[in-house]
Amino acid sequence: MTPALASSRYPRSRIPLWLCFLLTLALLALTAAIEHTMGRSLLSASGRFTLWISNPNGPETSQQLADPYSFTHILHGFLFYALLRLASRRRLSVPTCFLLTLSLEASWEILENSPLIINRYRAQTMAVGYAGDTILNSLSDILCCALGFTLARYLPPWLTILLAITIELTLLITIRDNLTLNILMLIHPIPAIQHWQQAG
Repeated sequence: MTPALASSRYPRSRIPLWLCFLLTLALLALTAAIEHTMGRSLLSASGRFTLWISNPNGPETSQQLADPYSFTHILHGFLFYALLRLASRRRLSVPTCFLLTLSLEASWEILENSPLIINRYRAQTMAVGYAGDTILNSLSDILCCALGFTLARYLPPWLTILLAITIELTLLITIRDNLTLNILMLIHPIPAIQHWQQAG
């Protein structure tokens, strides 16, 4: 393959890495500012700060840096990479896809913390006591998505798929929830599944 054909098939990014880094920081800052205007707190109301919360239904879930649902945001990164890079037949450069991924994830974090989605989570999923994320947790979720995108970028596709299946099954066994069930119950709740989740 000639350099010209290779260049046309796999376009080089016009976004320098340093600019991509600055835009990422700006996106995180913008997300934090928007959520602050929405009334979201930076840290948990308890005043605690911990790196990990293992209880998926505890009062500190979605309040601290990471919890079991952080893994679902890694899966977001897998999916966005596949959709933006593979579905577009690599017409979009990696840095462009990365910034689009973070923009989509940040948009979801903002929407997820709106009264509409918070109330829907409470009514239709196992997150009965869900009160929204702290800004800290939202920013961590975006970074988890960035991690997922990066893993999908460098891992072989088969390994990314195997990792995604492993995460989904592990979450299903340990907390009776995962990304698949989260989406399903948010869009079209199934009472039998909801009862099974709450029974755990």
